[in-house]
Amino acid sequence: MIKNFTGLLVVFTLLSSVAKSQTPDPKREFRGVWVATVQNIDWPSKRGLNSDKQKKELTGIFDEHQKSGMNAIMFQIRPSADALYAKGTEEWSMFLSGKQGVAPAPLYDPLEFAIQEAHQRGMELHAWFNPYRATNNLVDADISARHITRTKPEWFFTYATKKYFNPGIPEVRKYIVSIIMNVVRNYDIDGVHFDDYFYPYPDKPALPDSLTFAAYGSNSFKSIEDWRRNNVDMLIKELNDSIHAEKKYVKFGISPFGIWRNKKEDPLGSETNGLSGYAGLYADARKWLSEGWIDYINPQVYFPFKYPAAAYEKLVDWWSNNAFGKHVYIGQGVYRATEQREGWKEKNQLPEQVRYLRKNPRVQGSVYFSSKSLTNNLAGFQDSLRRDLYRSKALVPTMIWLDAIPPQSPLNLQVKRSKGKNELAWNQPLPVRDNEAAYGYVVYRFDKGENIDINNPEKIRNISFDSSKLSFQDQETKKRSKYIYVVTTLDRLKNESLPSNSIQVKSK
Repeated sequence: MIKNFTGLLVVFTLLSSVAKSQTPDPKREFRGVWVATVQNIDWPSKRGLNSDKQKKELTGIFDEHQKSGMNAIMFQIRPSADALYAKGTEEWSMFLSGKQGVAPAPLYDPLEFAIQEAHQRGMELHAWFNPYRATNNLVDADISARHITRTKPEWFFTYATKKYFNPGIPEVRKYIVSIIMNVVRNYDIDGVHFDDYFYPYPDKPALPDSLTFAAYGSNSFKSIEDWRRNNVDMLIKELNDSIHAEKKYVKFGISPFGIWRNKKEDPLGSETNGLSGYAGLYADARKWLSEGWIDYINPQVYFPFKYPAAAYEKLVDWWSNNAFGKHVYIGQGVYRATEQREGWKEKNQLPEQVRYLRKNPRVQGSVYFSSKSLTNNLAGFQDSLRRDLYRSKALVPTMIWLDAIPPQSPLNLQVKRSKGKNELAWNQPLPVRDNEAAYGYVVYRFDKGENIDINNPEKIRNISFDSSKLSFQDQETKKRSKYIYVVTTLDRLKNESLPSNSIQVKSK
C-alpha cells in the first residue's frame, strides 16, 4: 500500500512539474537583450575585424536571440562620446576598427545594418546611448585629435579613470540632445535607450563640479546634489519632448540602477539597504515616471530572491507599484548565473525570476545582460528560454499613450499548396483614420476544428516588420494535414488588427 502510494506521489509530482512548465506563454511580452559594444563585451568579438566578419558575427548573434524568442535588441551605439554609426558627427568608435576615428573597412553603417537585420527577424532595435561618459580611460593614444574631449575640453571633468561630460553646463545638454536627435531623424530605430550611467558611480574623490555649480546653480538650488539631479531631469524631459515631436512612435526608455531610494532615506523608497540611483548617480527615475517623461523603465534588478540588502521580489514589486502607468521591463543579470554566491548557486534562480514577474500584471517583460551570457547558455538559461519560458513567439506590449488606434485587417488572404509547404499571399489593408500605414504582419495557423484565437501565441507562425512583404511560406507542414490560416496587420507601435478572412487548406 505504501509502495503504491509512493509511486502515485512520484507520478503526481512529475505531472505537476510538466503542467508548471507548460503554462501558456503571454501573447504580449517585452523580451530584450543588451548587445554591449563597450570594451567589446558582446560585439564585435575583437577590434579590427573586417566588416564582413563583423556583419557575420552580428547576424549570428541575432539568429541565436531569435531562436530564444527575443523580440527586442538594445544595441549600444555610443559607448563613450563616439559612434557605431555613419550618419553622425562624433568619431568612429575604437571598438570597431581598433583606433578611434577610423571607420570600419570596407565602409558600412553598423547601426543601419543592425536595424535591418533585427527587423527582418521581427525584433525591435533600441539605440542604446551613454549620455555622459566621454572616455573609457585616460590614455592619450586612445583618443582621436578630433574627439570632443579635445575640441571642447572645458565641457568635461576627470573622475577616477575616465572623462565625463559636465551635465551642469547648458551647452553640454544641448550637444547631447543634438547627437541623439540626429540618430532619431536619420535611422529607423524603434527606441532610444539609456542605461544606469548618468553622473559616475561614486568613488573616493568628490565630483569636481563645484565651480560649475557656483556658475549655474547656486542661485537656484540650496544643495549641489539637488542641482545635479535637476541637470539630469532637464536632459530627460527635453529628450522626451524632442523624440516624440520628431517621431511619435519612437519609444524612450531608461534602465536605472535597481534601487531608486531606500525606505530609510525616503518613505516612498523600497525595503532595501544599498546604493541608490537617486543619491549615488543623481538619477531620479521615479520622478521621470511620475512626470511621464519616459515610456518604459528597465531597472537593473541583478539580485537573487531574498537577498538581504536588495531582494529581487521586493524590487520588482516596488517598481511595478511606481510605474505611473508606463511599462516596466525588469533588467536581469544573466552574467551572474554561475556565481557561487547566495541565491545564484540555485540554478533555477533566473527561470523563477521570469515566472515571478509574469505574475505581476504591471510588469511587461525582461531585458537580459548581456548577449554573450545568454548565447553562452550560462547555467542553462538559454535552454530554459527555448524549451520552456519562451517557447512561443511574442509581440511587444502596446503603448496606448503613444498610439491606441489599431490598423485594418489584411485583405483577400489566399493559399497555394505545394509539396512540403503552403504559400500564403494577401493584399494590403485599407487605411485607418490616423492615416498610419501598415508596418508588418502576423501569420497564424490552426489545426482543423480549432477555434481561431489570435490571443494564443502558440499559433503564431511568423512575425514580419516589412509592410511590402505580402506573402509567407509555411514550410513546416505535415502531409495531408488540414490547417486554417489567418493574417493580422501590425502598425509601427505593434497595435494589431482583427484577423483577415480565414482559409482552410489540406497540405500536400
